[in-house]
Amino acid sequence: MFKSGFIGIIGKPNAGKSTLMNFMVGEKVAITTRKPQTTRNRIMGIKNTEVGQFIFLDTPGIHKAKTPLNRQMVSAAMSVFSDVNMLLLLVDAGTPIGEDDNFIVELLKKTKLPVVLVINKIDLIDKEKLLLLIDNIKNIYTFKEIVPICALKGFNVDRLLDIIWNILPEGPQYFPGDMITDRSERFLAAEIIREKITILTHKEVPYSTAVIVESFKENEAKGLIHIQAAINVEKDSQKGIIIGKRGGMLKKIGTAARLEMEKFFSTRIYLELFVKVQKDWSQNPRMLGEFGYPNE
Repeated sequence: MFKSGFIGIIGKPNAGKSTLMNFMVGEKVAITTRKPQTTRNRIMGIKNTEVGQFIFLDTPGIHKAKTPLNRQMVSAAMSVFSDVNMLLLLVDAGTPIGEDDNFIVELLKKTKLPVVLVINKIDLIDKEKLLLLIDNIKNIYTFKEIVPICALKGFNVDRLLDIIWNILPEGPQYFPGDMITDRSERFLAAEIIREKITILTHKEVPYSTAVIVESFKENEAKGLIHIQAAINVEKDSQKGIIIGKRGGMLKKIGTAARLEMEKFFSTRIYLELFVKVQKDWSQNPRMLGEFGYPNE
């Protein structure tokens, strides 16, 4: 019996959704940082086994969005409800249940999909607090299963996969067996660059940055990929921060991104980065579309 299906991963910002998907797929297909709202797009990760295909859809954090960019991100997350066989709701064990959690639960009440509650980061709290959290959550929604895990360390993720397997229907192999994501190499390269910017810069800079790969040329004879990418920011001051003193920050970002790309693409990378000011791009519907965030 071959099983397959689409599994939506939803939750508040910074709950660990991308970390969990990467662990289950066995490859890093979604960028991860300690900062909230790192994920901006819906990203597919595919786990292939001899008897099934798990197709995970990682989503941006669901929250009460105020800006056009954040509204687009939440829209991308909520669109998954109509495209999957089941949902995983991820909550952070170390964060109290709040307004955003209640907002998500209200959304779940409108769907008939099976929902598994995944309590992540259980290494941050003791057993007594975990049991209390589970009791409190049971009162707000009827979940198919409740699974405590630590996505970063992989604790109890095997049990979660077993539960998902039991829920998934019989189905075809939707994607080739060696495929781990539907995203293009250009998209993945841009996301790696954005991840390094998010890790290395602070305050508003990561949230005001959009990365576009303008050229992606493979030279098989030399075993090299030549990538040119534009880092778009909203203000001249942000451009200065990205470039850094004597170009030091841009060099750090480029080196970190290049090393990760070489590991991911299994070849040498020649990376050129440029910084452009696109004033208030995150508020501009046309530019949101151009940068891959269509204003829905």
